[in-house]
Amino acid sequence: MDKITRPVAIRAQFGQNLRLLCAGYPSVSEVCRQLGINRAQFNRYLNGESYPRPDMLARICDFFETDARILIKPLEDIAQVKPDLLSHPEIRDFAAPETTRIPEDTLPNGFYRFTRQSFLFPERYILGLVFLYRKDGWTFLKGSEARQSLREQGLSNEPFVRQFKGYAQKVEDGINIVVSRRNAMTYTNSFITRVASFDRNFWQGYSTRTVNEAINTVRATRLAYEFLGGSTKLILETARNTGFCEPENLPPYHQRLLRIGEPFY
Repeated sequence: MDKITRPVAIRAQFGQNLRLLCAGYPSVSEVCRQLGINRAQFNRYLNGESYPRPDMLARICDFFETDARILIKPLEDIAQVKPDLLSHPEIRDFAAPETTRIPEDTLPNGFYRFTRQSFLFPERYILGLVFLYRKDGWTFLKGSEARQSLREQGLSNEPFVRQFKGYAQKVEDGINIVVSRRNAMTYTNSFITRVASFDRNFWQGYSTRTVNEAINTVRATRLAYEFLGGSTKLILETARNTGFCEPENLPPYHQRLLRIGEPFY
């Protein structure tokens, strides 16, 4: 492109992009009012007769949440990368998105056995199995509710219904875990810290359930996590026994961590 045609092409591309961006607003006059720019001058931009000074270009880009590439590239070719929730500028300094990058020596990938008191039937306990893994800088976990648990609640025990997923985040001296079933059903929020043990494979903490205050069930209880490592025997044994169980049938060290019979505050 020669020196004569290049400015013409830039003005034309900018005008086309600006018309597309303005289409999402009630009127061009409204855009001019919010930008604080003269309508006649703005029309020159729209018609490809002129392009703005650097300060005005910056104002336009900020307003439409884009960048200076609107001068030279079609709008559809400009990637509009939006920040995810934790890295959004509004809360980034508070949520600290880098805390989702948990070192593997802090919380290894693999299968975990967890136990806690049942939220619905406080006299019974839950034994479950989750798989923890990493993807795109996040630490995720997934698992399935035991068929027995859903059956006793009168719910479908189809795999689609039973599955839950969540993510883990490092907070202060522990790990925060948020888990739910599909469509944000049965949310639980848990906090665990590592326990001094021979294999450094136990964590203890508590789990809370997001339910209405009017519902007369347990909403917070102690929680124990055990990393099963490469023990296929333990993984399969846990998978076979997931669901409700009596306190005396829990793994011995889990009973100790859960401090069964002691009030939880």
